[in-house]
Amino acid sequence: MAKGHRSQIKRDRNANVDTRPSAKLSFARVSSQKACFVLDAIRGKDVQTALGILAYNPRYASTVIEKLLKSAIANAENNNGMDVNKLYIAECYANNAPTMKRIQPRSQGRAYHILKRMSHITVVLDER
Repeated sequence: MAKGHRSQIKRDRNANVDTRPSAKLSFARVSSQKACFVLDAIRGKDVQTALGILAYNPRYASTVIEKLLKSAIANAENNNGMDVNKLYIAECYANNAPTMKRIQPRSQGRAYHILKRMSHITVVLDER
């Protein structure tokens, strides 16, 4: 059990919180594998370059991630007072979310399982 008063324990826990601006999209209707193809293309790039890559990427996940990136930029500008021209993508990743399971009837009384996968996508920015 942790030592100290409850307020001290909370203070210690909150001291380790990441203060970098970020945006998270939960339950995105795209599989994490398909989202990672797009995220790998923009990881480590500056914000303007990443927006250009996302604008011309034909994948569906790129439109979802572009909206998420614009939200992270707005968070950095309004909440943290950062300069937009100095921002770059420090981290971006997609984790698995719960899968929707559906059944498609097939011939001879069989049932075909359809897995509609979802993901949790996170974008974290930082200043150079």
